[in-house]
Amino acid sequence: MLEIKDLHVEVGGTGILKGLNLTINAGEVHAIMGPNGAGKSTLSYAIAGKEGYEITKGSVTFKGKNFLALECHERAGEGLFLGMQYPVEIPGVSNMNFLKTALNSIRRYKDLPEMAAVEFLKFIRSKASELKMDIEMLKRSVNVGFSGGEKKRNEMVQMAVLEPCFAVLDETDSGLDIDALRTVSEGINRFRSPENAALIITHYQRLLDYVVPDFVHILAEGKIVKTGDKDLALYLEEHGYGAIENDAA
Repeated sequence: MLEIKDLHVEVGGTGILKGLNLTINAGEVHAIMGPNGAGKSTLSYAIAGKEGYEITKGSVTFKGKNFLALECHERAGEGLFLGMQYPVEIPGVSNMNFLKTALNSIRRYKDLPEMAAVEFLKFIRSKASELKMDIEMLKRSVNVGFSGGEKKRNEMVQMAVLEPCFAVLDETDSGLDIDALRTVSEGINRFRSPENAALIITHYQRLLDYVVPDFVHILAEGKIVKTGDKDLALYLEEHGYGAIENDAA
């Protein structure tokens, strides 16, 4: 589904990713771990097409298409969802209107009819209920006044409504208490299917107790330096990144 070859990315003239290679097939969940400054968030933004992240070399192919040639909204239309480390607040725009607009934008991209208001209301109520979100929260401005856990739960509702085929989740477990972590993990596991794939970026092994990845990658100094299964995350938890660097040396 996603193939990244020799990806080099600069931010403000500084090289962050320095030859990253990664292949993710449909049905797989991959986790990327690594120390601060390794390039984890840069990878997520480069995949999504965020401004300021300059691709200087390499390729990103998504479902056989050159992803780097597409605008951000086109990447979303192709099935990409980005869960951000720090979800933004949008004062004056309700969750309900935001999601209806986003969903219908994707449907137009796919040459599908827009979802009418009554149909959408029934649809979003079902998705919110599955993820234990009070429907009243969907009437509030996007993320305004939300706790950290509520913001991340809101992202899971967004993902459920938009129904992407590939999700990049950048430290979606950051700042969550145990109950919120379980709710977010349930949202990721609901998304998981033979047709979908996910890339989870995290600092901590605890999320991977609930969402068991098929592959764990260690990112350091702009490259993936080690790949393994879920046991690699447990090894990191016990020994730290220094042990991986010593192994690489």
